[in-house]
Amino acid sequence: MTTTTIEGTPPPIGLMALFLKFLRFGCLAFGGPVAQIAMVRHALVDEERWISAPRFNRLLAIMQILPGPEAHELCVHMGIMARGRIGGILAGLGFMLPGFLLMLAAGWVYRDWIAGNPGMASAFFGIQIVVLAIILRAVHRIGGHVLEDRLLWILAVLAFAATIAGTPFWIPLLAAGLIYSFASKPILAAAVAVAALALALLLHAPAPLSPAVVGATAHQAGVPLLFLAGLKGGLLTFGGAYTAIPYVRADTVGRGWLSDGTFLDGVALAGVLPAPLVIFATFAGYVVAGVPGALAITAGMFLPAFAFSLIFFEHLESVVENPALHRLLAGVAAAVVGVIAATLVQLGWAVAGRVSHVWIALPIFALAIVAVWRLKGRLVMPALVIAGGLTGWLLHP
Repeated sequence: MTTTTIEGTPPPIGLMALFLKFLRFGCLAFGGPVAQIAMVRHALVDEERWISAPRFNRLLAIMQILPGPEAHELCVHMGIMARGRIGGILAGLGFMLPGFLLMLAAGWVYRDWIAGNPGMASAFFGIQIVVLAIILRAVHRIGGHVLEDRLLWILAVLAFAATIAGTPFWIPLLAAGLIYSFASKPILAAAVAVAALALALLLHAPAPLSPAVVGATAHQAGVPLLFLAGLKGGLLTFGGAYTAIPYVRADTVGRGWLSDGTFLDGVALAGVLPAPLVIFATFAGYVVAGVPGALAITAGMFLPAFAFSLIFFEHLESVVENPALHRLLAGVAAAVVGVIAATLVQLGWAVAGRVSHVWIALPIFALAIVAVWRLKGRLVMPALVIAGGLTGWLLHP
């Protein structure tokens, strides 16, 4: 047992050993952020005493306030504690590398062997229905943590309506954050609401480019735009990886580069692999623009998770103690709940449009909803995804 101070001190560790330790975490990162954080906590807090339990809990609370996949951010932070900023980079890369490589392989198999294969279409249709139920449960869970009062509920509903109406995503997010920050000053809050409505009417999102138009420009503009899509998702991932879905979807499906069905298949594959769920972005990038697209969107998605700890390591706790920042982030998080709920409706509508046998689709969806509400465990999502695929394949005529 390592001798430690009250707050804990990481034992001496070489850079390669540090990388391999977090690479092992990455290889075992099944079951989503709760299971991933529990694994890291057991190894580094309970067994090796890198850090005290109270200190770990404070750090976890901070990571949950900040955008980005919290399990990955914790790994970066722990790596910095052990070997400075180079240690943070190695820890973060080690944790994400297994999922990234597996998703690259999955994207290659999907694009070159599965997409367009009639024999697999029914299986992936069953998977897409299950993923809709999983996202619905995620919206409910995130909303339960975020929507703590009536104003936050109102902001979430307004963000939902704005997204359905095609308002640019940043308007409801910024407006919700400012309105909640100025809640004690009704005149300022009302002024923000009026300004947001005026901007929404002025900058109403144009219709997505047609696939024919986009196809002519995808190879020239795809890689930088995919990086920006990933960066947008990484900066706006409040309350869980599912909150990145609307932004990556808008910049891939919205440009005609992917279908909603293919996008949902990527989310499903991410749930099966040992990785932060945001690794679904790698799949989208690969299908759109091959390895360069996968690298670009993944770099954008994970850049904020590295940057917050690398830049603010010494001041992270004091920065997030600012009450004004808490209210701003709470308002933004409420709007994100509305945005992802609207995206779920849009994805559901797209899937419903392809339903040819309701008697198959509705029971799969109903059973998936019961399962995601009742079952717990790190293997629940992979098991549901596989079960959905098998059910769709077996029952579809």
